[in-house]
Amino acid sequence: MKLISAGETAANTNMSVEAGEDLVRIGEMAKKYGVTLRTLRFYEDKGLLNPQRDGSTRLYTRRDKARLKLILLGRKVGFSLRDVKQMMDLYDPTGSNTKQLKLALDKSEKQLARLQKQRALIDDAINELSGSMSAVRRMLTERSAPQASAVS
Repeated sequence: MKLISAGETAANTNMSVEAGEDLVRIGEMAKKYGVTLRTLRFYEDKGLLNPQRDGSTRLYTRRDKARLKLILLGRKVGFSLRDVKQMMDLYDPTGSNTKQLKLALDKSEKQLARLQKQRALIDDAINELSGSMSAVRRMLTERSAPQASAVS
């Protein structure tokens, strides 16, 4: 099993963790997914990720990559880390995952309702602001028109 190392082939080592599984160091993981090292450590502290260790080096598996994708998707749509963890912790690779799917659907429906409410509030704010800006433009036009004719 080869350890993938960005730009550092000398650091590649053969490790027998799971046959054929590539492990990725924390720096590569962070770069690939656009997060900071601190973020990855934070997710580990919260029990969302569980990288393997080779001394003090964190090594991320395919499972960790999949979990990080789910975490980032959950955060993008507004789920709390607690919600994301609850949904991921219910995953059972040998089961039907009915409980997990039901929880995910329930949380998703509630989050969709929150987002739609936020969208309505944002649309109202945009309309108010656009109306105010139009009024200010009219006032500026009215006030600059007499000055232009006085100069002529």
